[in-house]
Amino acid sequence: MPKFRSMRVGTPAVATHLLTNPQAHLTPIGPFLRKSSLDELPQLWSILAGDMSFVGPRPALFNQTDLIALRTEKGIDALVPGLTGWAQINGRDELPIPEKVALDAEYLQRRSLWLDVRILWLTAVKVLRREGVSH
Repeated sequence: MPKFRSMRVGTPAVATHLLTNPQAHLTPIGPFLRKSSLDELPQLWSILAGDMSFVGPRPALFNQTDLIALRTEKGIDALVPGLTGWAQINGRDELPIPEKVALDAEYLQRRSLWLDVRILWLTAVKVLRREGVSH
């Protein structure tokens, strides 16, 4: 999944919330890119290429084996990854993995055009208010 670089080269390849001091690993423009969610903008190419959707579970990092295993167990891995999702508007960075997976599973069961429109709207509101970004 392409993104604008917000973390310095050499940062450990783990989810940001697992870093001891995430702020120390940000590039000079990193905080702005993250707070504004502009670091996600290159993912529009993945959507146009058909590798991603606007709405769906966020792609897992290659080393998030616990997240990948839980999603596989719940059948969530069958969904196309999304730029935003039900878990993101219900907690984003603050949610522990089991809660994210539960919300992704709820999305799998309830998905519809109306729910996708609602998720996109709520995402826009959260991005404009800069809610849910912990680093």
